[in-house]
Amino acid sequence: MTFSKILIANRGEIALRVIRTARTLGYRTVAVFSDADRAAAHVRLADEAVHIGGSAAADSYLNVAALLEAARKSGADAVHPGYGFLSENPGFAQACLDVGLVFIGPPPSAMLAMGNKALAKRRMLAAGVPCAPGYLGEDQDDARLTQEALKLGFPLLVKAVAGGGGRGMRLVHNADEIAQALLGARREAQSAFGDGTLMLERLIEDGRHIEIQIFADEHGNAVYLGERDCTAQRRRQKVIEEAPSPVVSAAMREAMGKDAVAAALAVGYQGAGTVEFMVDGALKHYFLEMNTRLQVEHPVTELVTGFDLVEWQLLVAAGQPLPVAQSEVTLSGHAIEARLYVEDPYAGFAPQTGTVRWWRPEQARLDGARIDDGIEEGSEISPFYDPMVAKVIVHGRDRDDAIRRLRAALRNTPLLGLRNNGRFLADLVSHQAFRGATMTTASIDQWQDRGEALLQRPVPDESTWCLAAAVFALQNGASWRADSVAAFDIPLQCDGVAQTLRVQPDRLGRVKVSLASQQREIRIIDFNDGALRFEIDGVTRRAVAMLQQSQLHLALDGDSFVFGEVSPFPGKDQLADARQARSPVAGKVTQIRVAVGDAVAQAQQLLCVEAMKMEMWLTAQVAGKVVAVHASVGDQVESGALLVEIEPEVKKEA
Repeated sequence: MTFSKILIANRGEIALRVIRTARTLGYRTVAVFSDADRAAAHVRLADEAVHIGGSAAADSYLNVAALLEAARKSGADAVHPGYGFLSENPGFAQACLDVGLVFIGPPPSAMLAMGNKALAKRRMLAAGVPCAPGYLGEDQDDARLTQEALKLGFPLLVKAVAGGGGRGMRLVHNADEIAQALLGARREAQSAFGDGTLMLERLIEDGRHIEIQIFADEHGNAVYLGERDCTAQRRRQKVIEEAPSPVVSAAMREAMGKDAVAAALAVGYQGAGTVEFMVDGALKHYFLEMNTRLQVEHPVTELVTGFDLVEWQLLVAAGQPLPVAQSEVTLSGHAIEARLYVEDPYAGFAPQTGTVRWWRPEQARLDGARIDDGIEEGSEISPFYDPMVAKVIVHGRDRDDAIRRLRAALRNTPLLGLRNNGRFLADLVSHQAFRGATMTTASIDQWQDRGEALLQRPVPDESTWCLAAAVFALQNGASWRADSVAAFDIPLQCDGVAQTLRVQPDRLGRVKVSLASQQREIRIIDFNDGALRFEIDGVTRRAVAMLQQSQLHLALDGDSFVFGEVSPFPGKDQLADARQARSPVAGKVTQIRVAVGDAVAQAQQLLCVEAMKMEMWLTAQVAGKVVAVHASVGDQVESGALLVEIEPEVKKEA
């Protein structure tokens, strides 16, 4: 099978990743884009680009007809599906083959056998591979699913049989949660994969998530390329991945690898695939599922093996044999990948939307880190797609070396303009549970419930407050504000905390800043295009500072803060009002549980907004009566939009 032009049926960092390897091998590339992605980086990097529809995934990246038409228009003769969207959809793979396109992935029959989690699990049980107890039946009636859940016991997982990436999955702790879990998982799976079929699986508590990367070709060859440890997860979605696993021995790696290869050969698999296992406290492994595509975390395998897995995908799709035998696969050093999400880890990992104000990963790349990203300064982060915007990957001689390198890379790649999990990632790999390899897949969620320090919002220290005041004092747009040495007050706020600082600047870029009873002297050495060099108490330091509409976005030593000058006359929209329920993010209204005239109790659920793989419920802040509902199911709403109004109940005096 020969091909020369590849259409990448995906977006963001994976589209860029595929384009780069394809071009180095001499292939031409075609990008596709939705309305929201017109100005995206992958559109410009590809040789050609085709618009395929509206911003919602269902109108574009999940639209098979639009993708096939894009291939026809551009003259592409092959399709790479990336991951997510249609990458594990056998119907899409078959549709590509039916019109003469080479599908760069496994055969539709193998995708059908392993892409459906329930069918795959049945095959593994038949082959003697250990699996966690569960329900895999075709009867999808809620009553039957509830009955089976009660038989299995708790905790358990409700899982979509299609797709991956944590979508269509809900953790159920008790019988009271079953109905809502079924509803939410089915709706999310239908939206993401076009298939709302569910299965149940007993949760293996205190487990680690370890997966095996396999590759197979049409000549009957298959190899495993070691394992990846993906235990660090929040809400069943991966945060940190590493290779090799700190708990896997050579013998365990061989046993799991052979099981994974046998599973692939049993279904006539070809191309890249990942067999996922849950490993219990006794290091016994249980088959979870097979992802019939390239994984988000494939770079760590590339770094420890030295292989380009996208290149391998193209070789196999062209009918070539695998370039190495199993005996030639060796692992060198240790690699770790951190997923940079635009989400607030200190507010329940709520996704964020907005504009990227600062993103310059070149320094981290110069220091040896690999940054796979799909954003640039000025990129608009919409609510329509996954909140992962970049991956920071490092390779070290051992695990400690890799952890140190990752912390440095995260410090050198601040993302300003949106809240993100950069600081959280750096703290996570330094946590004793991560370093000691004692984490489980539930650790982060448990820490959140317990209020662990790791998930407490960082606060600026005194020197950071003083630096912020100095920047505000010395710069107003492009000109110096201070023309005299007169002292004046600057009221600032950061994350709801307000401080008034006394500043006294001079014409040489020096500022004396007083906070409470302390005084610091700061000298601005150089401030150009956001890069800030300053001296504080005789020590020269570096930071990134961006002034945007009376707000200062400041990144310093791995922390990012937003400071604003406090107005003595705040507008109404700045004042919290318990009578109003506003959307926490830009997203889609998926459920409404109240109507005008309903009486509601405090903390009662009102409606649900979905954005970036997450459902967020708005709850009543006061007890009272609903007097207005400003949204309907299916509406796209902006962050801060007023959705429900409540008239508080009047308490009768005794």
